[in-house]
Amino acid sequence: MISTIKTAIVYAWNFVFNHNVSPLRHIHDVGVRHYVLQVLGLMWAVSFSVAIGSYTFLAASIVGHSALIAAAAVTVATFTVAAKRPKFFMRGAGRRFDGEHD
Repeated sequence: MISTIKTAIVYAWNFVFNHNVSPLRHIHDVGVRHYVLQVLGLMWAVSFSVAIGSYTFLAASIVGHSALIAAAAVTVATFTVAAKRPKFFMRGAGRRFDGEHD
């Protein structure tokens, strides 16, 4: 089992980083091959940095988005009640709505 895992890791490593094994071997200019590998390495480093940063702030993001969604829900509910039952907002105000406006 361990030798199988070790073989898989070595194969994956060589597939990416060994210029005689990876698909980059088809690029004949060694300088261009090296440049392409460096650009891919930079891309992966930035991708992992962004992902880890996103995971770090995931909890705060969830709380913030929940607050925004709750505010939107309360606003929609308020507008719906105001359109369908405007008398609802007159309760406890000490005034009675008689259908006439001032």
